Amino acid sequence: MPQKLGYLKETPSQTAGPYVHIGLAPGAAGFEIYDQELGWDIAGPHAKGERIRVEGVVIDGIGSPIKDVLLEAWQANAAGVYSHPDRADELEEGFRGWGRVITDFDTGDWGFDTVKPGPVMGRNGQMMAPHINLWIVARGINVGLNTRLYFSDEAETNAQDPILNGIEWERRRDTLIAARAERDGQAVYRFDIRLQGEAETVFFDI
Repeated sequence: MPQKLGYLKETPSQTAGPYVHIGLAPGAAGFEIYDQELGWDIAGPHAKGERIRVEGVVIDGIGSPIKDVLLEAWQANAAGVYSHPDRADELEEGFRGWGRVITDFDTGDWGFDTVKPGPVMGRNGQMMAPHINLWIVARGINVGLNTRLYFSDEAETNAQDPILNGIEWERRRDTLIAARAERDGQAVYRFDIRLQGEAETVFFDI
């Protein structure tokens, strides 16, 4: 006799495991399946705005870099417009606004090139500071983690951002700010993600 729905046991949780790269970034795992990896080109060659690089590591609770992480990024273009069929006329040719990268298996470093996004109008009519949305998954993470990357040189717009202002402690807000530097004439933003500990990155339940 079939069990009643109310008596069914919860399915055990399972982390992403080492095979996440084979399925989502096979080229990086040594499998030449696609001519072009899905999600590696965020902005495209025709996007307007400042070209930037974003780099970092994902750090565990004891301070060690995690070397098998996959990150996905979503962002608006320099005019603050997300890729959507209804707004295609406001987007540059080839702009996807979405990308996928994995960490270096030896060092744990990750990074991607894109354009700096502009301020975005939120659903409630409040302007949000320039930011990049990140989703993180790896072994040991049962549910993908969502966070945001803001820019250190956008202090004025950051101060008005409703999401940042919704974080009670200013010290916690700082975990979402990527530090700007210059390398060979290009802007490079450093954003290390800490999964646990005193300086744990703010993650969002969405």
